[in-house]
Amino acid sequence: MLNGSIDGVFLDMYGTLTSGDRAAVERVCGRVVADAGLSISAGELSVMWGERFLNSLDFCNGEAFETLFDLEIRTLRETMANLNRDIDPVPYAEALRDYWQNPPLQDDARAFIASCPVPICIVSNADHEDVEAVVRQHALDVAGVVSSEEAKSYKPDHRIFEHALRKTGWRRDRVVHCGDSLHSDIGGAIAAGIRNVWLNRAHRIHDIGTHEPHHEAEDLHEFLRLLQVS
Repeated sequence: MLNGSIDGVFLDMYGTLTSGDRAAVERVCGRVVADAGLSISAGELSVMWGERFLNSLDFCNGEAFETLFDLEIRTLRETMANLNRDIDPVPYAEALRDYWQNPPLQDDARAFIASCPVPICIVSNADHEDVEAVVRQHALDVAGVVSSEEAKSYKPDHRIFEHALRKTGWRRDRVVHCGDSLHSDIGGAIAAGIRNVWLNRAHRIHDIGTHEPHHEAEDLHEFLRLLQVS
């Protein structure tokens, strides 16, 4: 993957540039378990809720679009109904939104942004206000941001990538997308005909993906080396 052969990088946000959501989700699920008197663990609830949430993303594109915040509320309510509990999901979704707006950066994030030889556009399954808050709070020097809310499309739906191509003006065959989810990032990039790199960090909470990435990297340092190959 030659430096000179690409116009720019589409980069996932959560789990790739910032820390993954495992600790935040399990903290919230711990509160739910305690408040609702469930007999399962926070980890078990996080997987149940996470599977329902991820599966729902595939049906929330275009005219059926829901914001991430609304989707968290709906899928938590549905998950709890299956456990015979009736709770108000809004406070728990609000706690997660606090994380979405101020997650810690990965240790390699600033060095990658500073050294990346081409422009970076963040392409994130996120509400627009949340991803803009992350960019602002961490003063991330990126060329642009595309959120699922802006595109009315969640990865792996290809339309979020089509929106990003239009917004940046970059050419499809001269872009590479990097993200930590086989299902969302790699599956979506493949659907859009975009080269991709799976950032195979070790701490994802759950992944339902089975796609084969074009390249694999264990961290952003290795991704940077791929970009700089000559």
